[in-house]
Amino acid sequence: MLSEPHRYCEAFAKAGSNQISIHIEPQYDHLKTLKEIRAMGCKCGIVLNPATEAQSIFHLLDHVDLVLVMTVQPGFGGQAFRKDMIPKISILNEERKKRNLSYRLQVDGGIDTVNAKECHSAGTDTFVIGTAFYKAKDPAFVAATIAGL
Repeated sequence: MLSEPHRYCEAFAKAGSNQISIHIEPQYDHLKTLKEIRAMGCKCGIVLNPATEAQSIFHLLDHVDLVLVMTVQPGFGGQAFRKDMIPKISILNEERKKRNLSYRLQVDGGIDTVNAKECHSAGTDTFVIGTAFYKAKDPAFVAATIAGL
């Protein structure tokens, strides 16, 4: 999470990124930044921290390829999944359906084979998995289970 992501998007694009996501929480021109990301030939996304309401990004949903719901407070790996983020996922999924949009709905933070199923039921189609994969006795099982959702 960067406090001024608009200052770094070009560097990421030049380094080879094909998708750049920005957090909604810092104060800057989010729409302008998303448009600049797209103009650089990249897909763009918007990220919500746990305390941020889903409705805070409704005005940007027409402009993104991905919405990432953080299911932990960003900062370090190994945090426990916050089940209270499931309603936020559902809200964003319902808005996607209502407006006939095609953005991916992603979760990141404390994701494992059990809560991934709950997230998928709420509308998630893209998962970021760290600790559950790297600390698993059978990482291939974890990857296959979540990929099969």
